[in-house]
Amino acid sequence: MSLEITELFAEREAERYALHTRYLNEQMVRVLKTIGFDKGFRKGAGQYLYDRQGDKYLDLLSGWGVFAIGRNHPTVRDALKQVLDSDFPNLVQMDVSALAGVLAERLLRYVPYLDKVFFANSGTEAVEAGLKFARAATGRAGIVYCGHAFHGLSYGALSVNGDGIFRDGFGPLLPECTEIPFSDLDALDRALSTRQVAAFLVEPIQGKGVVIPDDDYLRGALALCRKHGALFIADEIQTGIGRTGRFLAVEHWGVEPDMVLVAKSLSGGHVPVGAVLTRKRIFDKVFDRMDRAVVHGSTFAKNDLAMAAGLATLEVIEAEGLIAHAARLGARLLRTFDDMARRHELVKTARGKGLMVGIEFGAPRSLKLKASWNVLETVSAGLFCQLIVIPLFKEHKVLTQVAGHANHTIKLLPPLTITDADCDWIERAFEVVIADAHRVPGAIWTLGKTLVDNAVRTRAAG
Repeated sequence: MSLEITELFAEREAERYALHTRYLNEQMVRVLKTIGFDKGFRKGAGQYLYDRQGDKYLDLLSGWGVFAIGRNHPTVRDALKQVLDSDFPNLVQMDVSALAGVLAERLLRYVPYLDKVFFANSGTEAVEAGLKFARAATGRAGIVYCGHAFHGLSYGALSVNGDGIFRDGFGPLLPECTEIPFSDLDALDRALSTRQVAAFLVEPIQGKGVVIPDDDYLRGALALCRKHGALFIADEIQTGIGRTGRFLAVEHWGVEPDMVLVAKSLSGGHVPVGAVLTRKRIFDKVFDRMDRAVVHGSTFAKNDLAMAAGLATLEVIEAEGLIAHAARLGARLLRTFDDMARRHELVKTARGKGLMVGIEFGAPRSLKLKASWNVLETVSAGLFCQLIVIPLFKEHKVLTQVAGHANHTIKLLPPLTITDADCDWIERAFEVVIADAHRVPGAIWTLGKTLVDNAVRTRAAG
């Protein structure tokens, strides 16, 4: 007897929204239908998605950064099939995994200043481990994090999340967590000067908004951590594994953290995996005696499928030269968006590194555009970006996202496998949609009125 998953998918695929409304997150279904994203994708290959009609879409979201090597990469699939066909003694628990040892060895080749690896099942689990390790290693309780940061949604990670929309309603959270502004060394110095802080946790580039630090910030932050006896933890869960044109984003600023957290891309898009890369002296403070050998862990961490996915992902990134490829195409896209910012008043700026790019929109100067912009902003801050995201998707088949709640930035986080032809597609689509946004009245502003009406009705119903 066998379960035919492909047949089951084919039979029930058309019911996906009804199933989610009935059994899962009804609000997510409402969002997708409101903005016209309820296409029902049936296939994913590389950087492309295919809907029920077989139409091809360019995915610039990549599952929030999970599909750095594209969907269903044959090297990863082959590695996973080998594991499934191998009869390996997986998760014995009273033994150790050979594949975990090899993956740890290969990861540490990229960060020779670190010595040990702890594997987890996700990015938020890696953050939780990092917080625990910092407290154990320093004997201090405090954690400093940045406003607008995103580190995950489990309780420890949520406690260092810099966006109230995620925290509200879930308190009380972890005590002794202090928020400071991003890229503000004076604020960090004041927070660390209490000498009660175990660690400073920071994204080298903030994912919410694609915010780039000042050039001296990360080096200065590391120096302050050293001065005050705190650990420096780099959350590279989104920026790491080649995303920014370097293996780790901190390499752009020559910084060597005490801990580096990775996940997302390491999975190859198939099996969740997270990792904490750290110094031996920190690791040994946690696992300091034989009776504490299992003082922190996770049942499914180091499972053979996850380890194989990680090994295969690193193989693909190296064999296909994807880090240099990301740097080249990212620079190309930034040049294009910089040019758009000079020509279109609604485009404020573009920023990023590698294939982590943000296009920020801002209040226009001309009276007609300003009036329309103000109507949208009065109803919901950041709503204008949906006037770009929706037509990009519906008319040009380009999947993007707004970079955060009440944010005026559209974030591009494509697979590192995109091509120059894909960049042509991106540039053409953005040029047409942004040009259309400068026409008042016009189709885009009609869409804006619809979104405003929906927002008002939702608010009234609430």
